[in-house]
Amino acid sequence: MISQKSYEQEVGLYLIPTPIGNLQDITLRAIEILKKVDLLLCEDTRVTEYLLKSLNIKKKLISCHNFNEDKIKSKVIEYLNNQKIIGLVTDQGTPIVSDPGYKIVQAVIDAGFSVIALPGATALIPALVSSGIQPYPFLFYGFLNAKIGKKEQELEKLKRETATLIFYESCHRIKETLLTIYKILGDRKISIHREISKLHEEIYRGSISDIIKQEIDTRGEFVLIVEGNKQQEDYSNISILDHVKVYLKDNITEQEAIKKVAKDRGVAKAVIYKEYHTRKKVK
Repeated sequence: MISQKSYEQEVGLYLIPTPIGNLQDITLRAIEILKKVDLLLCEDTRVTEYLLKSLNIKKKLISCHNFNEDKIKSKVIEYLNNQKIIGLVTDQGTPIVSDPGYKIVQAVIDAGFSVIALPGATALIPALVSSGIQPYPFLFYGFLNAKIGKKEQELEKLKRETATLIFYESCHRIKETLLTIYKILGDRKISIHREISKLHEEIYRGSISDIIKQEIDTRGEFVLIVEGNKQQEDYSNISILDHVKVYLKDNITEQEAIKKVAKDRGVAKAVIYKEYHTRKKVK
């Protein structure tokens, strides 16, 4: 077990949320930490420079993105060993959530230093609470795969999920993704949030079938809030073996299928596992 007392010393890695649109969304604490750190790891130095300039802050910036995280990990640890306070920001929102930084966090933890995450701006929560769709439980998925075939496979695994589903999508794939969601998940309530907190923020609410018939503005960045599966399926009249096979058709592992069957039937996973493998051998 690793125990962290976040504020016993200043040296560590601070994950600092930045505005997702309106620059006024930055917190007072985020500004304070931005002033305090010795250097900033940032997804795009140009974007971060613009933010810092608006706050009248100057810092040393080091590029940290999906293609160089492995290369700079050792340098980050070296800075920490030299008692430097490091901040990590991405272009918009909370670091790590569909953004770079995860490998850096892992390395810092493994090296025995603190990782302190500040609360702040993120796109998924404003979209969820303003959607008009059941807010909890929810499952945040992030970006679906860009390739249609793989996207369909991902959605197949989610189609029986009863929790509200949250996806991010780009302007280039929003129409295609809506059509794919409709094809795999069927016609559900959906709330589509475009350009959250920006001047041209817009929300489309309704059924998926209604929205795909309309011409929506496809410019900007999107958060999709999709109603979970509300169909109550009755599995009481089929065997546990056949019940597991129902989920295996969704291209998930036996372990995942057994877990879902246990949840459906309200029994321990070990009971389902034993019964399934016993019946499987007989077959």
